[in-house]
Amino acid sequence: VQLQASGGGSVQTGGSLRLSCALRGRTFGGYAMGWFRQAPGAEREFVAAINWDGSRLYYADSVKGRFTISKDNAKIMVYLQMNSLKPEDTADYYCAAKPSVYTSNYYNTRPTDYDYWGQGTLVTVSS
Repeated sequence: VQLQASGGGSVQTGGSLRLSCALRGRTFGGYAMGWFRQAPGAEREFVAAINWDGSRLYYADSVKGRFTISKDNAKIMVYLQMNSLKPEDTADYYCAAKPSVYTSNYYNTRPTDYDYWGQGTLVTVSS
């Protein structure tokens, strides 16, 4: 399984970006997926998570109301719509996946909860 993230870039405060992550390889079955971010010198932190069918979502308090995670199971992709961006959102953003077909499996907030990771995509928000 490989995850490929894209969509990062540079925006000003208040701007928007949409990150995408494609899952390739073992495409049958279901996957719970998530987004994390890591700023320079900081630990990787949870941003948002979604269960395998997209019916349950969970967000870090720092992004709640501004970011939206969504999933397209037909394409096996996960998205992160980021609005009202702030300079403190600047980081490398990583998508992650774990095999799961349980609707209740969405509260995956630790990096160790996931089996597969994509490469980072850099988001820079300037003031």
